[in-house]
Amino acid sequence: MMDTRGRLVAGSHNRNEFVLINAEENARIKSVKELSGQICQICGDEVEITVDGELFVACNECAFPVCRPCYEYERREGNQACPQCKTRYKRIKGSPRVEGDEEEDDIDDLDNEFDYGDLDALGTHQVAESVLSARPNAAIPAPVGSDIPLLTYGEEDYEISSDRHALIIPPFAGHGNRIHPMPSDPSTLQPRPMVPKKDIAVYGYGSVAWKDRMDEWKRKQGNKLQVVKHQGENAGGNFHGDDQDDTDLPMMDEGRQPLSRKLPISSSKINPYRMIILLRLVILGLFFHYRILHPVNDAYGLWLTSVICEIWFAVSWILDQFPKWYPIMRETYLDRLSLRYEKEGEPSELASVDIFVSTVDPMKEPPLITANTVLSILGVDYPVDKVACYVSDDGAAMLTFEALSETSEFARKWVPFCKRFNIEPRAPEWYFSQKIDYLRNKVHPAFVRERRAMKRDYEEFKVRINGLVATAQKVPEDGWTMQDGTPWPGNNVRDHPGMIQVFLGSDGVRDVEGNELPRLVYVSREKRPGFEHHKKAGAMNALVRVSAILSNAPYLLNVDCDHYINNSKALREAMCFMMDPTSGKKVCYVQFPQRFDGIDLHDRYSNRNVVFFDINMKGLDGIQGPIYVGTGCVFRRFALYGYDAPTKKKPPSRTCNCWPKWCCLCCGSRKNKKGKSKKEKKKKSKHREASKQIHALENIEEGIEETNNEKPSSMTMTPLKLEKKFGQSPVFVNSALMENGGVPRNDGPASLLKEAIQVISCGYEDKTEWGKEVGWIYGSVTEDILTGFKMHCHGWRSVYCIPKRPAFKGSAPINLSDRLHQVLRWALGSVEIFLSKHCPIWYGYGGGLKWLERFSYINSVVYPWTSIPLIVYCTLPAICLLTGKFIVPEISNYASLVFIALFISIAATGILEMQWGGVGIDDWWRNEQFWVIGGVSSHLFALFQGLLKVLAGVNTNFTVTSKAADDGEFSELYIFKWTSLLIPPTTLLIINIVGVVVGVSDAINNGYDSWGPLFGRLFFAFWVIIHLYPFLKGFVGRTDRMPTIILVWSILLASILTLLWVRINPFVSREGPVLELCGLNCD
Repeated sequence: MMDTRGRLVAGSHNRNEFVLINAEENARIKSVKELSGQICQICGDEVEITVDGELFVACNECAFPVCRPCYEYERREGNQACPQCKTRYKRIKGSPRVEGDEEEDDIDDLDNEFDYGDLDALGTHQVAESVLSARPNAAIPAPVGSDIPLLTYGEEDYEISSDRHALIIPPFAGHGNRIHPMPSDPSTLQPRPMVPKKDIAVYGYGSVAWKDRMDEWKRKQGNKLQVVKHQGENAGGNFHGDDQDDTDLPMMDEGRQPLSRKLPISSSKINPYRMIILLRLVILGLFFHYRILHPVNDAYGLWLTSVICEIWFAVSWILDQFPKWYPIMRETYLDRLSLRYEKEGEPSELASVDIFVSTVDPMKEPPLITANTVLSILGVDYPVDKVACYVSDDGAAMLTFEALSETSEFARKWVPFCKRFNIEPRAPEWYFSQKIDYLRNKVHPAFVRERRAMKRDYEEFKVRINGLVATAQKVPEDGWTMQDGTPWPGNNVRDHPGMIQVFLGSDGVRDVEGNELPRLVYVSREKRPGFEHHKKAGAMNALVRVSAILSNAPYLLNVDCDHYINNSKALREAMCFMMDPTSGKKVCYVQFPQRFDGIDLHDRYSNRNVVFFDINMKGLDGIQGPIYVGTGCVFRRFALYGYDAPTKKKPPSRTCNCWPKWCCLCCGSRKNKKGKSKKEKKKKSKHREASKQIHALENIEEGIEETNNEKPSSMTMTPLKLEKKFGQSPVFVNSALMENGGVPRNDGPASLLKEAIQVISCGYEDKTEWGKEVGWIYGSVTEDILTGFKMHCHGWRSVYCIPKRPAFKGSAPINLSDRLHQVLRWALGSVEIFLSKHCPIWYGYGGGLKWLERFSYINSVVYPWTSIPLIVYCTLPAICLLTGKFIVPEISNYASLVFIALFISIAATGILEMQWGGVGIDDWWRNEQFWVIGGVSSHLFALFQGLLKVLAGVNTNFTVTSKAADDGEFSELYIFKWTSLLIPPTTLLIINIVGVVVGVSDAINNGYDSWGPLFGRLFFAFWVIIHLYPFLKGFVGRTDRMPTIILVWSILLASILTLLWVRINPFVSREGPVLELCGLNCD
């Protein structure tokens, strides 16, 4: 090694440049990172400081951080637009003109100044001389074919060959400026040394190891690719641990741009919406000021009850409204994802994904529906070696096992057909039932023939599946047996061993064209009496452990058995967020909206939940991300293991750790610091031009070390603590420490299967953190809310992805009774969370949960309690009509204005929400109606069941919702199933209708003066009846006609009420008619 005599050589391999820093300048040289603090989002270098002392800003619209060389390259060779906002770059002072620039009088260059001309026609020497002589201190990417000599500074070492001679310092390079790769023969340049008498040998030499790397870089440049530093390698680049030191991954110009971007709601839509919210708050204050200060003395109980209910509604509205303050939308770039991670001729670098499908009862969740979901997964547009499908059969049904076997056989034909003709969707039942012209855009001559053949094969497949279902209806007394005569292990649903069967994914099983298929694994966890199995959450945790043993993909997707993949590129949509080098590492999951098939046109019972998925979830995405809704969600496995989100180290903002910023004890040090900073600023401005593009090597290396050394706390845990956290499986513990996934290669399939059976045993989770801090969280039947909440408390953020083509579609219970039971289960889970230690009102402070996100979680567990004030408030109109009293005193002009303003603000809020959320008025109104229907029925029952379960220990089993109907389109909609959930809304309907009849009769009897006070009571009652109208329609039946029985009973009931009214006649004095003299002489 030669003596460098204290001189430092720094460089950027990504930018193909060297930086020379002399020893005597070390005291005044600062890195650009220290000066600007911003990193170029394209190449990873620091954004420079301009000559005027300002931070270089390429785009004046969004200020997306881009350095000057990348800005000029984009203008000269790229699309001339900002990668983030797509605004065309304007010419900045000191930059060359390009075609399309506007003529500007205030820019100080001439027509031909900075005109590079034809760079390809010039030689290497002429390019460097022409460019650098035209622009001092300029920097451009080196030509592809340029030689990259090493810095030897006049002395040769025996280890350096003759073709790697010294780089002579160009005469135009000032102190601290970039020295770009130049040819080793400098004879064509006129020598202009800055220090002519200085011996070049004193500079020493450095960066000898860069020669090989530059050869590799030039090879990639020959393929017309750009080399940039891939800072997101850990987010999904190299997952097998090979060549981990290679941080330079090739990307095209388009591929190096962000994989997604935020689309804020237009200010013309969101600003009026926010103003209306604030105005509504003011009106609410005026409303309560009037209501509290003007009691109704003759109906004090009714008044007080109504005020309490209204206060509760106001608080509930605030909890629901403010998490929608920052709504955003997102856009993904699938082509950039392919350019970044799928290089032609090289193995795909996309991350592996394990997909979970959960099912329980094949009689309520038909095997044909599950088979379609599995087929859509196997046919997904993703590398087959990176997809594994795990089906959890929590009912240990042989019907499900045999149906999966048939599905794996049919997949050998179906998957190649899907990929050959690129069809959508890839669930055969829904593909063949589409009422579209399937010949459109299909020009392949064999498509029609193969489609017909595939449809015949699918019909035969359906016959076999339906035959299995028919056979399973009659279970033998001794249970089922397998083909070899051994009893089926799951004959006893509550007492059976764990079962794992790999149907697809082995080397011998391929499709009909000889191609590899994704892995398909059947899993049924062990169940024994006396153990708590935690329903769906326990089944999902078993799948997490099995998949970690067999495939250990870094990302997981979970779907219900009736939610098929409707968009074959759904996984790629999620990877645009998960594998994004800049923001992907903090994303714990990507949630897709739920879309449904088979719902009636008018969506009578608001099954689509459009308001929630298109308004509430967009609002949460602008804060910390949407909540997890149980299906259609791609997880980061590492986040499910209970690790904290990665955090950026911020420089300390205080001079001491013990006192706040206003601490007077630290003023002296602050003054010294401020004074010193002023001196430094003067020195920086004096030497700004000389130090404009410096990259301090020490700072860069320190930053890399800090990034690489950031490891989760569990990485440093002892083996005993890891076993306490994850369980006593060394294979699983090792896999849990692998952030980028992967399976040990030295373990064979037999040993892995044996280990997988162990991790699904019913006693494996004992004395571990499974269900507490790891995996799906226990303690509620709605494990989805609790699991997402824990992740957000650890500092992770989630993302809401709405592709143009819906990613997933499922079936919804369109029958009123089934729908109410589904809402009952959701509300029961919220009550359980509210009464647990994980309640967001008091849990998770001091973590990474943002306040508005906490508001949303509080609202998600508090809303069942709204059923009590809601049912009381819906009863008040009938009481007022029957008693002749009202909850509001005689209204003054001021009170009328306040009430009108309140109603207008409520309507305006809804209209503006519909506008920026893209929701129709029908969907919005159906959501309002079912909020009342569910609130007075399912939510009320869930509240009592939750209290019984938590306080008295009375456990309630939820009913699995039926997934299919076989009696025609929308046939289930008209089926009337009596359930106790129907009693409260029925009672409210009857008493309010009776109240309206009584009130109108009273007004007719008492004359004109009684109609005025009646209008307020009637409006109140009609508000209840209109909201319960879909419930009333559920009694009526089909929409095209009214059943005769309903008509007969209605006439009979009306007659009875009329006769009773005439008989009772409550408005006539019981002492008989009052006779008064009329004043006329009848004689």
